[in-house]
Amino acid sequence: MSQRQVLQVFEQYQRARTQFVQAVAELATRPQNIETLQNAGVMALLRPLLLDVVPTIQQTSALALGRLANYNDDLAEAVVKGDILPQLVYSLEEQNRFYKKAAAFVLRAVAKHSAKLAQSIVDCGAVDALVKCLEDFDPGVKEAAVWALGYIARHNAELSQAVVDAGAVPLLVLSIQEPEIALKRIAASALSDLSKHSPELAQTVVDAGAIAHLAQMILNPDAKLKRQVLSALSQIAKHSVDLAEMVVEAEIFPVVLTCLKDSDEYVKKNSATLIREIARHTPELSQLIVNTGGVAAVIDYVGNTSGNVRLPGIMMLGYVAAHSENLAMAVIISKGVPQLAICLSEEAEDHIKAAAAWSLGQIGRHTPEHARAVAVANVLPKLLSLYMDTDSSEDLQVKAKKALKNILQKCTHLPALEPLLHDAPPNILKHVVGQFSKVLPHDSKARRLFVTSGGLKKIQEITADPGSPLQEYINTINNCYPEEIVRYYSPGYSQTLLERVDHYQPVF
Repeated sequence: MSQRQVLQVFEQYQRARTQFVQAVAELATRPQNIETLQNAGVMALLRPLLLDVVPTIQQTSALALGRLANYNDDLAEAVVKGDILPQLVYSLEEQNRFYKKAAAFVLRAVAKHSAKLAQSIVDCGAVDALVKCLEDFDPGVKEAAVWALGYIARHNAELSQAVVDAGAVPLLVLSIQEPEIALKRIAASALSDLSKHSPELAQTVVDAGAIAHLAQMILNPDAKLKRQVLSALSQIAKHSVDLAEMVVEAEIFPVVLTCLKDSDEYVKKNSATLIREIARHTPELSQLIVNTGGVAAVIDYVGNTSGNVRLPGIMMLGYVAAHSENLAMAVIISKGVPQLAICLSEEAEDHIKAAAAWSLGQIGRHTPEHARAVAVANVLPKLLSLYMDTDSSEDLQVKAKKALKNILQKCTHLPALEPLLHDAPPNILKHVVGQFSKVLPHDSKARRLFVTSGGLKKIQEITADPGSPLQEYINTINNCYPEEIVRYYSPGYSQTLLERVDHYQPVF
């Protein structure tokens, strides 16, 4: 065989390998092909091609493996069991930028499925290699490495700590300062994933100077970047008062309020989440939000959104109101109660209704004035209905009951309480009757109205155990009226009168 023929054989072999990996990479983009590829043992065929002498074959085989591993955890597990990871880690340090991107993609695809698979990435030494890629001159390599590190970190604190220990955080903070928008996005996302697990991890991110750079990007025109920036700041602020104050000190107010009106749903939601995480910590932080117009802005936000996008706004109002009478009044003055009442009525998901119930309870629990503001919005019958509805989730029933009790124990606006006399079960009824027993002895106009509206008649129909608090409340109410009025409205009194007619002997 001549030298030319030998070369032709090698060329055919190279062409065949190239065609094979390209075909597999293409087939792996379509879900309907995955099972067939898996059954054909494609993993075992791709592994040796990672070591091929031809760089394009190496890169394309890595790309194919990444697409397969990305599809489900079984295929990702096959990558781990196929002893492919060590070769990828080696390649991250030794190969060209195209291969580095492909190798990082495989590591990310494996890590995303579960903490166990992400731990496999850590165990094979990939984190150190990925961190070295953050210093690469090529933005695409940096982006691929950041993405993989973020997917490792998102699962739990231990995996996040492994990323931190490898020295990733300062390089991630540098990455958000790079000009490439895609790199900024994914770096902000990775910082968010690192920060979310514990105050210590969030503090590490803060110590690297992340807050100032993130805060500067709140008004970046790129919606996807804003999503990640707001998420990262939320994950930092949620852990402690100190961290929340550091976020606020970066002068995010009132700038962040403009994001509540953003056209992107996720930007809006993440902005509301950030404001919620800050508000929940202390009255002082909530007051700062009130002072910058934050409560009014969030109430508008709640009115203009629905479903889960609405949820952080609903909860933020509850957190603000929970801190003090003045802050709850700020929510009332800004017309927060009608908006929360709408949420309670129109939302379909129980967890959102539960949040609205909780927030209304926080607003109404302070003073009779607060309770009246909630009661006149016709919230009490709705809360009672949700509590008694067997289709309501357990959490919704608990939140509705607690809110009802919180509001009822302060409510002296009797017209709002009266409908509950007819519908409330005994455990709620005692709180309703208790409020009547507090108000009626001191209000003659209310006593007259209570008779004409049928309230006194309803009180006489209630069966209470002798000596119980409910019986005491009923006795107090009855003592507000002449004995003949109470007797007149008592059950069976009309029958007693008729019997007296039967036995009455006319005098002629």
